[in-house]
Amino acid sequence: MIQDNERQAVTTADIREAGPILHFRSHDAAGLSLAALSVRPEGAAAPGPVETKTAKIAPRRIARLAGLDFWRHDFTLAVGEDGYRLDGRLHPVATRLEGDLRIGFVSCNGEEDGDLDRDPQERNLMWSRLLEQHESAPFALLLQGGDQIYADEATKGHPLSEDWPDSVPSDPGAEALEGLRAHLRDRFARRYLRVLTADPCERLFAEIPALSIWDDHDICDGWGSQPAESTHSAVGRLLFSVAREMYLLFQHAATDADIPDLFWEPSGRNLGWRRDLPGLTIFAPDLRSQRERRQVMGEAGWRPAETLESDAAHVFMVSSVPLLGPRLSLLESVMAVIPKMQHYEDDLRDQWQSRAHRDSWRRMLGAVLRMRQKAAVTVLSGEIHLATRADMGPDQTRIHQLVASGISHRAPPRNYARVLGWFASLGESPLPHHPVRIHPLPGQRRRYVAQRNFLTLQRRDGRWQAVWHLEDSGATPGLPLD
Repeated sequence: MIQDNERQAVTTADIREAGPILHFRSHDAAGLSLAALSVRPEGAAAPGPVETKTAKIAPRRIARLAGLDFWRHDFTLAVGEDGYRLDGRLHPVATRLEGDLRIGFVSCNGEEDGDLDRDPQERNLMWSRLLEQHESAPFALLLQGGDQIYADEATKGHPLSEDWPDSVPSDPGAEALEGLRAHLRDRFARRYLRVLTADPCERLFAEIPALSIWDDHDICDGWGSQPAESTHSAVGRLLFSVAREMYLLFQHAATDADIPDLFWEPSGRNLGWRRDLPGLTIFAPDLRSQRERRQVMGEAGWRPAETLESDAAHVFMVSSVPLLGPRLSLLESVMAVIPKMQHYEDDLRDQWQSRAHRDSWRRMLGAVLRMRQKAAVTVLSGEIHLATRADMGPDQTRIHQLVASGISHRAPPRNYARVLGWFASLGESPLPHHPVRIHPLPGQRRRYVAQRNFLTLQRRDGRWQAVWHLEDSGATPGLPLD
């Protein structure tokens, strides 16, 4: 493993080892079921066994690619057990999930250009603050809401993909495509390894089980909102295939063989998932695998979302793009007639509120309102590189939305946040008698905050509250979610 004082002096190609990276599987009377991923150079010695109080569990190699071996330990920690040992080191884990509970939420961990060349201290500042929060009161779960890496530059450096999606090779041969596959695997792996081995992240990922959903930058900027001739081309299909393979490995310690056990659609056409904890159900629809310019999800994604039933007191929905937002159709109309602004059309089309997706937006809001008849519902979102909150509906069926976006992505200009705030002031009511309202964070004056941020969620005495941690302003007062 590269030592801390050497990390700035090496190139990304030198980072070939990571882990353990902890992933949440399930929780029941037997305890907390986990998977720990370790990455080693191809042919290097495997990690040792995971040791719990009652067992030693040997690793299993689940993949070999990009010059790397991927090893996984599957194990269970009993309720009250203090953690697990691997290669002589104790990694503490919070195993009591009943009663009081702490969860962290992050999104947008990177930037489109030059992310791997940024100063690590500046880039990972908010991760260091998240680690401080974990040290003061341990998190039982880390929810990652999308854009865990920014893979936009992965296509650079290969003749088939250098100018994609603007230029699409017409008929690349099989041998050339296999060369591109090797190139993309290597570039994706470099990005994941750099993120996972950053100083504050390495400990967090070893101690806090993660649950993740992907968004566009885990594939490429605006995946699914570009023209079909780009995404459906041979290069586009291959890019998606590699991004999906790497998403499964690095963000779920999984391969295709694990899909029926981990995701809600056994065929893997949609990688949405659901997990149940004591008193809490968390679900995350996959808004990227089946996305087209006029489609957010196919039926493989809609069926589980619309039939979800839970006996929990609270339901968290992880939506990689905000479910509750301002009226964007007016902004889309303005951009369509301004040549310099047409570049941003795909960014707006990515949103639920786009005029291209309005029927799908209403459909998902209806599904969430059905869940609200039986439980409190909170939507957790990222994607917009700002912090904000919203709610929808009257008090008796109110749905909260919390947006925490930009754990490492630098904040956009404040005027951008003000313009969005103006659009939010126009109001929006996609469902009758259920207006969407965008509110300032507790302690803030404006609806959108242009600062890097992350979110902490805490259940105490059965009641949930949320706190945003802002780069300049610090922690907000708690927001009750009941």
